Parts: sequence; structure tokens; C-alpha cells
Amino acid sequence: MKTLNETYSRLSMRRRYEVWFLRLALADGSGAWWFRYLLMNPRRAGCVGNPAGAPVQVWATWFPRAGKPESFTQGFPLAEFRLSVRGRNPFHFEVGQNWIGESACRGGLNVGGHQIAWDLEYHSNFQVTLSGKGWIGFSRTPHSDAVFSGEISLDDRVVRGDVLGYGLQGHNCGYRHRHFWTWAHAYFHRGFVPASTFEALVYEMPLGLSFRKAVLWHEGVAYEFRDLGERRRDRHKMRWSFDCCASAERYLEVEVDGQGPSIHRLSYVKTNCAGTFEVANNSLARAVVRLRRPGHPAQDLVTECGAVLEMVGDLPGEPETSTEPADWPG
Repeated sequence: MKTLNETYSRLSMRRRYEVWFLRLALADGSGAWWFRYLLMNPRRAGCVGNPAGAPVQVWATWFPRAGKPESFTQGFPLAEFRLSVRGRNPFHFEVGQNWIGESACRGGLNVGGHQIAWDLEYHSNFQVTLSGKGWIGFSRTPHSDAVFSGEISLDDRVVRGDVLGYGLQGHNCGYRHRHFWTWAHAYFHRGFVPASTFEALVYEMPLGLSFRKAVLWHEGVAYEFRDLGERRRDRHKMRWSFDCCASAERYLEVEVDGQGPSIHRLSYVKTNCAGTFEVANNSLARAVVRLRRPGHPAQDLVTECGAVLEMVGDLPGEPETSTEPADWPG
């Protein structure tokens, strides 16, 4: 049985990145963690001569509820790396103390005098492919409404629990990174009923076109939207608001607000090794999704810090002004 985590890359590929990542907001409300397991340019051993261009990398970023994010990255040589064969299951990525499989992962980093370790399991009810362009690249979410259990430690601070946090586990791959993208995911607790999630992705395509897709998982139903009309996109203030229309009677109003001290700006190495580019990420963002359906009253899904917003670049001539009311949508 194929899974959305299944390896695409071969170690003979000269120019390629493939990444498996997790984002979880801790259940105690203290913050969020972001973990990345990255393979880049395996045949050419990453970007030789660039300290940030190791072919295998593991990243851990801590987003405290009160304070600035802390990021830790460690590179590894291919000689220490083990990866499941393309197209075969079970999937696994392993290097040093770091490992990720279909529904569990662990890690151990020693960076800048800090020790970070994690041992996690996760399960979910929904998975989705946002974008699938074959050799060019894809964006998949094998676990969209993930519930995490286990333990995470940063130096002498340890958190553990049978319900440790909530979020997603994703899997992306491509020949190169896009020059422009905006991506968001939100996890909505709903009391004693199953959680809902929302995910949206926009990126540039050739000939001035752009890819746009959003998916809402709600009450056991997946709603897909291709018609995204932006009201506001502000990469500097980390705000994104837009409408999603599936029909004249079924649509969403969405606002994702990533302002504040949790904005994290970091450099990604280009797969052609010609420098870096900036990625802005806030894994403690606020999100509001208003769902309108025929025969139902409007329904608001709200999370104060259960969303992640990520932005890269600007479209040519893109305005950074808003046409929305100051108090929209809630």
C-alpha cells in the first residue's frame, strides 16, 4: 500500500531536495515545535563548501509562547545516512540519532552547546496531496490532523505526555524551491467532536500563472477549493486573508495572522548552490475560517495559536494593501 510519505528521491539524483517535517503545538499552551528531516542534492553531496549545505540535515525549532524562536540545525554526511528505497514501504529516514517513519520519529542534536532530543508517535484521520507535479515537485500532508504523544527535551526542560500536542506531518519534494509561495495549516479543536483542519497553498508557475488550492477537513468531509481570491498578503507583517469559493453557495472566508515575536526568518540553501533565500515562518499563528454552506448557518473555526503560516518572496507588482474591513472576519 502506497503512502504519502513514500520516498521519491534516489541517491543518484544530482539536484533535488526532499523533506519530511512536523509541526506541533504543545497541549499545555507553552509553545510549538518544528522538526525537519532534509535530503538535498545527494549525488553532489549537497553544496560542497557551504557550511549550511550538507546533503543530510536535521532541524529543530522551538517557538515559545512568550519569546523569540530558537533554531538548531545539524548536518550529516551521506555515509551515515539510510533511506528507504524509492517506491517501497515501510518508509524510513535515518541518520545518527535521528529517524522518521510513517507514524513516529525521534531525534538527538547537539548544537551550539544545546542538547535537543525528541521521541514522538502520531496518528491522524486525514491525509491530502495539495500539489503533485511529478518530477518537478509535490506537497503532501500524510497526517493533517495529527495528535502527538511522547517526549521533547531542550537542555534541562522536558515535556512529555500521552497527548503532547497537535498539528501535522508533511512531505515536500522538488527539483528546486519555488521563488514565491505562501502556505498555511490550522488545527481547530472542537471540544468532544473530532478536530477540523485547514490547509492552503499558493505558489508561482511559468507564464505568469499561479497554483492555488485549499482544503478544509470538517465533520469527516474534505472540502476542496481552487478559487482563492486574496484580500491581503503581507510577508513583512505575516498576514494572509482570502476567500475560497467552490460554488455560489459554498465558500470560506479565511484569515491567518502570524504577527508578533514568534516570526522566524531563516535562510534556505538553493538546490543549485547559488546562494540562499529567506523563509518566514510563524508556527504560533492565529487563524479564523468562516464556512458558509447551503442550509447551514455560517460557522466559525478559530484557533489562537494552532496555525502555521509560511511566506517566501513576492509576486511581481503584488500590492501589500488590504481591502478587508479592519475587524474581518472575527
